[in-house]
Amino acid sequence: MDSFSGLESFVRAADQLSFAKAGRQLGISASAVGKNVARLEQQLGVRLFNRTTRHTRLTQEGALFHERCRRILDELDDARAMMQDAVAAPRGRLRVSLPTIGYRFLLPILPAFKAAYPEIELDLDFNDRLVDVIAEGVDVAIRSGDLVDSQLVARRLGPFQFVLVASPAYLARHGVPQVPADLANHACLRYKFVTGGKIEEWDLPGLPEQLPATLLCNNMEAMLGAAVAGLGVAYMPDFLARDSLGRGELQCVLCGHIARQGQFSALWPSSRQLSPKVRAFVDFAGERMFREEGTAVPTAATDWTKFRP
Repeated sequence: MDSFSGLESFVRAADQLSFAKAGRQLGISASAVGKNVARLEQQLGVRLFNRTTRHTRLTQEGALFHERCRRILDELDDARAMMQDAVAAPRGRLRVSLPTIGYRFLLPILPAFKAAYPEIELDLDFNDRLVDVIAEGVDVAIRSGDLVDSQLVARRLGPFQFVLVASPAYLARHGVPQVPADLANHACLRYKFVTGGKIEEWDLPGLPEQLPATLLCNNMEAMLGAAVAGLGVAYMPDFLARDSLGRGELQCVLCGHIARQGQFSALWPSSRQLSPKVRAFVDFAGERMFREEGTAVPTAATDWTKFRP
């Protein structure tokens, strides 16, 4: 315990470069801090501080020792926080960022989540722009694609497929494409990314070199509406088209030609200790978001042939 007191007194004094300020943080006198540090210096056989009546400075050895001791105390703080979190109920405001269409897979599980964690206040932000999770104070972001930010941690939530769809009325007027090359003669509804304005590629072998872009849209829901209205053929995630396919408003085309599969993940800032509210949400989403009966995202083996015209 004497060694620990010496380490803690030294780290606080080195952080503040003041024995008096360190004493106030620790609830002891400046002279007690000085005695603890002196004992530590005697044990180590090195001088850790150069002190004058006006300044307190770390020696070269003290600076090296401070760096190591700071990590040790951080680990102890983390261990203490982990034990406290283990018995604490998740609570507080949780900021979650999702794509605009994210409500389709989040809302079905929200009642069960709120029942399990009534003290968590959800602040949901649905948008398709590139969110800076750390700078904007987002607790968890749900996004598709690969993790490229090394400051974030990711957990996979579930897969989804892409489908090509069009309304029965449109297909009756323009015919059903039999191979990807036929799309050169169709009205193609293309998604334009909000960030950067890039047009999403349609991942099918044998596409024409210049795929028509009859309509460009940076909102997936609007593109779905345009397809239902008979404006053309659209390429979108299967869970977005599912309800319209089930109601017969849309039909799947070129089903056997699309192999592309996406992946949704939960992203959060990397840190030494995950807060209880973030852990509760990520664990719940990982277990339930794409696994609830009737809301699960189809796998690559999903049979879409029943939606063919």
